[in-house]
Amino acid sequence: MVREWDPRTASSAEIASMLDTLNAVLAADLPQDPPWRESSLREYLAEVMPGERRISWIAQEEPAADGTPGAILGQVHVLLLGNIGVLEVLVHPAVRRSGLGRDLVLRAARRVYQEGFESIGVEVVGDTPAVAFYESLGFSREYVETRSVLDLSGVDWAELAQMSTGVGAGYGVQFHPGGPPDDLIEAYARAKAEIRDVEDGELRPSSYDPQRLRDSLDCLHRRGMKPYIVLALHEQTGEVAGLTEVVVPAQHPTRADQYDTIVVQDHRGYGIDRAIKARMLLELRSAEPQLTEVQTWNAQANEAMLKVNAELGYRTDRDWCEYSVDVADLVHRLDAPR
Repeated sequence: MVREWDPRTASSAEIASMLDTLNAVLAADLPQDPPWRESSLREYLAEVMPGERRISWIAQEEPAADGTPGAILGQVHVLLLGNIGVLEVLVHPAVRRSGLGRDLVLRAARRVYQEGFESIGVEVVGDTPAVAFYESLGFSREYVETRSVLDLSGVDWAELAQMSTGVGAGYGVQFHPGGPPDDLIEAYARAKAEIRDVEDGELRPSSYDPQRLRDSLDCLHRRGMKPYIVLALHEQTGEVAGLTEVVVPAQHPTRADQYDTIVVQDHRGYGIDRAIKARMLLELRSAEPQLTEVQTWNAQANEAMLKVNAELGYRTDRDWCEYSVDVADLVHRLDAPR
């Protein structure tokens, strides 16, 4: 059966079953990725930014004769933000090619259409069955990033320490676990605005407004995701000249996620990008000793950052793609007789 589902009120057994399905999907499609843990998984699935909504459905086996809830075999949720609905679908490998994924997408697409949104977007991982699935439904590729992974066991820490000091004169580098201090939020937001409409995909937008940035940091903490910030300050003006962000999720604490790394245009050419990323790795070594890997995503055209990542030891992994489709066309296609 398929039904609407709220992770806030879901039973502990349902959350555990959701985790089992998620890890089965990872094992089949991304076997090198670490399995997820139940820690803060409910909060990860439930919490959203102000002004956003997430609606979820699950496909679940019928309850057992003794009333024990059936296993969750699939899930779809759609995050409504801005002018787009962002889709995420999980189908247990044991029941793929049964039409379940298509049915789940139709449930979400109908709701997105009813809510008045015009398009649906989805992140699709390259070299997985999801590529053919979404293309068969009429989704078109809009944006491609490359994911790279750094194995911390192979890092030359002495060399990294040297890299971290390679910033030009006139800049100071600071480390801030938990997020930037409030007195730097406005300068921090101005620095993040440097990449607006340039390097952002539509499905993972950055926060450029100071209050939205505060809300974003608060949301990360509520979802069990701890942010770490390293920034470069221009000593003469006090402006944020560069920043890099890494988040360590409670759900997979051995692999951290790199978020934005930005160097303001007027401050490029002083070694800031490499220095702040090296400093971040050095700090994480002490702050998060269980970490074994860091993953990052970069636009394929961002040759400068790809070069810095290679110098730090990152190795390219696979494409990470954004697909989109007109929601009315999708509903019409999925509702058509087969």
